Amino acid sequence: MDYTPEQRREMERSFSAISPFEFKNKLIELAEGRKKCARALLDAGRGNPNWIASTPREAFFTLGQFAVQECRRVWTEQDLAGMAQREGIAERFAQYAKQQSDAPGMALLQNIVNYGIETKNFDPDLWVYELVDGIIGDNYPVPDRMLIHAEQVVRDFVVQELCGNDTTSGAFNLFAVEGATAAMCYLFETLASNFLLTRGDKIAITVPIFPPYVEIPELERYRFDVVEIHASGVDEQGNHTWQFPREEMEKLADPSIKAFFLVNPSNPPSVAVQPETVQQIVEIVKTRNPNLMIITDDVYSTFVDNFRSLMVDLPYNTVGVYSFSKYFGVTGWRLGLIAVHEHNVFDRLIQQLPDEQKQSLHKRYSSMTQHPDEVPFLDRIVADSRSVALNHTAGLSTPQQVQMAIFCAFALLDRENAYKNLTKDICRRRMRLLYEGLGLPQPQLKYHADYYTEFDLEVWSNHHYGKDFTDFLQKKYEPVDILFRLAENSSIVLLNGGGFHGPTWSIRVSLANLNDEQYRQIGEELHKALDQYAAEWKASQKTPAR
Repeated sequence: MDYTPEQRREMERSFSAISPFEFKNKLIELAEGRKKCARALLDAGRGNPNWIASTPREAFFTLGQFAVQECRRVWTEQDLAGMAQREGIAERFAQYAKQQSDAPGMALLQNIVNYGIETKNFDPDLWVYELVDGIIGDNYPVPDRMLIHAEQVVRDFVVQELCGNDTTSGAFNLFAVEGATAAMCYLFETLASNFLLTRGDKIAITVPIFPPYVEIPELERYRFDVVEIHASGVDEQGNHTWQFPREEMEKLADPSIKAFFLVNPSNPPSVAVQPETVQQIVEIVKTRNPNLMIITDDVYSTFVDNFRSLMVDLPYNTVGVYSFSKYFGVTGWRLGLIAVHEHNVFDRLIQQLPDEQKQSLHKRYSSMTQHPDEVPFLDRIVADSRSVALNHTAGLSTPQQVQMAIFCAFALLDRENAYKNLTKDICRRRMRLLYEGLGLPQPQLKYHADYYTEFDLEVWSNHHYGKDFTDFLQKKYEPVDILFRLAENSSIVLLNGGGFHGPTWSIRVSLANLNDEQYRQIGEELHKALDQYAAEWKASQKTPAR
């Protein structure tokens, strides 16, 4: 359909109120409908990486072959087999590994088994049996929060990758969940169900941010009063640093703010919180807002050099969330975790609730245990994930947990960080190619992940043409106009930064999900679109002939 300029602007304006991920579907529809036969759709709107960690997957599937053999050893009848037996299973695996030494991933699988036995001092039969029974998936997850050995391996990964190998903060307990998506849903539900957050309560959220963190608090179930903390820092040239000015983070000193949600490194700027700001947060919590509940989503942590989560510096106040989807290329597996310190503010605040609310919670969790008042916060998340009544069937599927443990052990055994450096290099190379295509200097940001980049059209226009040009753009076009142009003319799909509560005229480019040279192409097409705006403005400045 062809629109008049007024109709087009009204149509574009209507998309400003919906999630950028839903808006993306409209852009894809446009790109596919208008594209030339020779031009492929380039969707850099979603953050699904186009790489996978292959060796851990090979180990997983080879383990599966051994596991099925173990079941058939117990009982085999046509397509039916029995359930694996624990006694002697470690020795049988050792023999299998010798016989199948050339099987894909077998070397890693042997090293993982040895890691459990030699480094973690696991009982060999218990460790191998957990892997075998888990990958077969013929039993409920026990414990429901996480398999015993798998939790210890994954905890080592968390300490290495999220905590910078700093163990001084003490022990974290883990709940394996269906990706960071489930972690978000479960956390909001349990915080509300346990009266830690009630309708109308004030919470703080860093922005720009993954939109659901802003959208969920607006739901009727929650209706929280959201205070946005803006990553509005700029350098001497006026370019975004995506850091938080002191006055922004100072908002957390308000004791009426009960919870603080952040994605670190951020999405979409893809920059980690600088150490100076972390120390400011620590000072605020320790001296002015000691009951602040912090939820940090550290999904992109592995792409930042020397990353250190708030979990380390404020373990008592912080819940950690992590997803394996980006680093290992497993969005379809739905692998994630929630980490809560063994001593935490959440448990204390529950104990300090008024008697009426305590009685309500006593009844809520009474079907689980004879001592419902003593159920820890993390176990309440587990129960609430299955509406409490189905707590006995809670927990991430055991094959998923085994795959998670294999990924973690793979990273732990990679002493030279070869895999990590590969993934970092991919993102950084694509960032360089994008800006080469744009014909602009690449942003030199500290603490960068380079998984995404956020390009601010307003900053660009001010720098290159001045405020008059910026005023022209803002008067004549909607901020999403450039996204429609790219979709229609170049079959390129990007997302609007405003949908992430970032600068209104910014756009997000995922650097993870397309091939290298396609980012140069995106940069070139974006450059053309910017030139079109400039040409229109220059034409409007010419004095009409008399």
